[in-house]
Amino acid sequence: MDATPVIAAIRFAQGRRPGDPVPSDPVAWLDSQLAPGLPGPALPDDVPVTQQAVFAAGLEDTARIRAGGMGRPNQARILREESLASLALSIGGDYGFRERLVAFWANHLAIARNRAPLFTGLYIREVIRAHVTGRFEDMLVAMARSPAMLVYLDNNGSVGPNSPVGKRTRRGLNENLAREILELHTVTPAAGYSQADVTAFAHVLTGWGFQGGREPFGFSFRAQSHEPGPKTVMGQTFPEGQEGGVMALAWLARHEKTHRHLATKLVRHFVADDPPPAAVDTIFGVLRDTQGDLGAASRALVRLPEAWATPLGKLRNPQDYVVSVLRAVEAPPDMAERAFGAVQFLGQPLWLPPAPIGFPDTAPPWAAPELMVRRIDWVNGIAGRGAGRDAADLAASVLGPLCRPETLRAAARAGSAREALTLILASPEFHRR
Repeated sequence: MDATPVIAAIRFAQGRRPGDPVPSDPVAWLDSQLAPGLPGPALPDDVPVTQQAVFAAGLEDTARIRAGGMGRPNQARILREESLASLALSIGGDYGFRERLVAFWANHLAIARNRAPLFTGLYIREVIRAHVTGRFEDMLVAMARSPAMLVYLDNNGSVGPNSPVGKRTRRGLNENLAREILELHTVTPAAGYSQADVTAFAHVLTGWGFQGGREPFGFSFRAQSHEPGPKTVMGQTFPEGQEGGVMALAWLARHEKTHRHLATKLVRHFVADDPPPAAVDTIFGVLRDTQGDLGAASRALVRLPEAWATPLGKLRNPQDYVVSVLRAVEAPPDMAERAFGAVQFLGQPLWLPPAPIGFPDTAPPWAAPELMVRRIDWVNGIAGRGAGRDAADLAASVLGPLCRPETLRAAARAGSAREALTLILASPEFHRR
């Protein structure tokens, strides 16, 4: 097998299954996964998919608790089904590149499911997945209006000190969302903004909250909580009101430093822990020239010479590793529940990063000895599902010429089919992309 289809599936997608067809044009195959209208996670019929229905389910939980019930069954059920549907799509789906992009942008604009469990799946679907090949500006505005992010970074209760509500209640300003948008999501400290800019931007976003107790549910601009007057952020002045917030987010999304930051992260994720400067420059130029078109940047990524010249340069993070192993043994999508437990066991619980910066995207945090031993223990259990498979055939199907001769020799000398399969799935080359 030619190496390029394997590199395409490993580096850009979520790994090959033995029965997957070999694309004659790997770049065109990856491009096809950026098309609009591709299927998302398949949710059960009883799981609410619209914002209105999710809020209504939350109110049912609240009413139940007030009546003396225990727990929030709707919330737990919605989060569980959203999580399993997402993992099932990765395990059994045909659009691994798109799913990798969804995971990348969900990590860039990270939330934690324990802070907003009712809204996490909705956030992934309506903020990330809906805009994954669109404009970054639109994704950023959708993020700032999402109940999940408004809860996670505490903007729902942020009040302008000089607003009518602020003067009456003396409730305070919360800078968390403004700070993280500047520091992590857009321009970064490389833009040279000051603490005064953070505070001014937090004033811009006062009044951005959501209505969850009665209809109409969802994002709500609370004019009575909004800091009055124009605000100046990084030398740019924005008018008061919701319009000023949209204008500020759009300006930040289009900023040159934002494009440089996004380009660096994309190349680090898909090419190398130490992003090649020429590759970063290429993606930066695409984002700049297209005003943040994420689909155009994704198409440019798969055309970077650096992405094909040095395969297996990145250590797979736990989620990538678990999904690729399950695809390699042709696990059915209903293995999603086992995958959910596995990624937690290996240190990367789904949609639960330790901080707003998201999970790390370089090898050292994932290469600690204990975590690597856990991977081997886990994959040995999975190899039992594939007992009877020929390890050499599986290696040829999922790794092709990237499988090292010494790995094949070790598998050939193994004492059992399970041990041979474990050696392939725990090999250095299978751990990398």
